[in-house]
Amino acid sequence: MRNSLEEQFGQIDIYLFDQLLKGRIAPGMRIFDAGCGFGRNLVYLFKEGYEVFGVDADPRAIENVRGMTQLPADNFRVERLEQLSFPAAFADVVISSAVLHFARDDEHFLAMLRGSWNVLKPGGLFFCRLASSIGMENQIQMSGRYLVDEALLMRLTEELGGQMLDPLKTTVVQNQRCMTTWVLRKT
Repeated sequence: MRNSLEEQFGQIDIYLFDQLLKGRIAPGMRIFDAGCGFGRNLVYLFKEGYEVFGVDADPRAIENVRGMTQLPADNFRVERLEQLSFPAAFADVVISSAVLHFARDDEHFLAMLRGSWNVLKPGGLFFCRLASSIGMENQIQMSGRYLVDEALLMRLTEELGGQMLDPLKTTVVQNQRCMTTWVLRKT
């Protein structure tokens, strides 16, 4: 059973799977994976025939993703989120899973976020998982990751013109880290 589920869904993020179950990511939508890595969140989307695009700064990751699908090679590009060549309002869904916390500082974080947000169509879904301090505020030590908190995410939601579709959901990994899911509709 495990192999068949893994073959069908890959190592998809459980919170992204939740968006599929809620019907927020549906056939016919154009998906953009901002920082797709080696494609762990794309297996199901490829199998179901979604129109998928993505970028990653790692050329090896992009080559791997291109090898997973019959989609045109140009759908997957070696690019940084802050310097995307894809047009504005390009995608119905933007996936940003475990990417934004690699920002060097506030300015870099905002540039990465704005680049990802810019390719999203009005009315589109922005799915983001990133490291945060939520739930471990008094235990966080320097982790080498860019950490957000609830106040920042709420402020950014308003500044971007987003609407929260789900409350923030944070997974606390015992005394190690917190990962927060931030799901918006672009209004």
